[in-house]
Amino acid sequence: MSMPALLAELRSRNVKIWTEGDQLRCAAPTGVLTPELRDRLHREKSAIVQFLRSAERLSRQDRAIVPLQAGGERIPVFAVPGHNGNVFSFRFLAQELGVDQPFFGLQPPGIDGECEPLTRVDELAAYFAARIVAFQPGPYIIAGHCSGGAIAFELARELQRQGATVTVLAMFGTQYPSWFGRGTQLLERLAQHGEWLRHHIRMLVSLSNRERRRYVTARIAERRRQRLAARETRDDAEPDASTIHRANVAAATLTALRRYIPHHFTGRVALFYPNVDWMRQGNSMLLWRRVAANIEEHCGPDTSEGDVMLHAPNVRLIAEQFDDCSRRLETSGHFVPVRAG
Repeated sequence: MSMPALLAELRSRNVKIWTEGDQLRCAAPTGVLTPELRDRLHREKSAIVQFLRSAERLSRQDRAIVPLQAGGERIPVFAVPGHNGNVFSFRFLAQELGVDQPFFGLQPPGIDGECEPLTRVDELAAYFAARIVAFQPGPYIIAGHCSGGAIAFELARELQRQGATVTVLAMFGTQYPSWFGRGTQLLERLAQHGEWLRHHIRMLVSLSNRERRRYVTARIAERRRQRLAARETRDDAEPDASTIHRANVAAATLTALRRYIPHHFTGRVALFYPNVDWMRQGNSMLLWRRVAANIEEHCGPDTSEGDVMLHAPNVRLIAEQFDDCSRRLETSGHFVPVRAG
């Protein structure tokens, strides 16, 4: 009798078995565990324990590794999403790369609510590395979008430490971890409010007195409608469990990023800026140059921004750049650094 058949027979008799360390535990209704069945379980103990552990690993792996494009013969991509753990943010990129490019999203623990989310980048990297290596041997392409790029950076370092080959690390619109600090975020919000104020001042200067009154009245009315709609949404929509779990993961990931200090990575890195403005002095994404010497850089279209750079239509150009980068490495084995102009 095969192991699955034996376990199916035990379930049919309401026999529950589980492992505690190296021990096999069993619970059953009175009279079900006959001497013959006890002897069988004793003889098959090692095989049952191994099977149950393997099933547990596969169960954890299935939650962590989400196939967005399972087929294909090329080096597989394992990609870390942004701070809310939504692996389907990569679906358009996976589609653009085509059916020959295996593409897997990496889902952080805590999304399903069955465990607490991790609050350290090195722990997240170790968690993903263990599941990737168990899933299949290298080489690998590691990728990350937005805040997930910092986790991907440490994941690539962890895989290297374990002796695995990381062909390239691709980071899409990934600000340096210091950008996520509370002080920096406050300055970012102040800058956004300042830009909003300058925009309206420019509009008011260009208008007549009557047009200014109409403009201000219209803006106030619009703000009131927005606040009323937001209040009604909060009152009417009871957050479901999935929304709560994602919010917990997002908060834990931000905590992890604020603690994280990247160290040098010796592998190949491809930085994908949403647009050319991101390459201007002062953007924190440029700081990745300090910790990765072997870098090439690409820019998305002018209409692209970090949160939508992997959405249509922006993703098409970015997918072409990524595909060109990965194919060069696959065919030549060499990495020729490229700097966007």
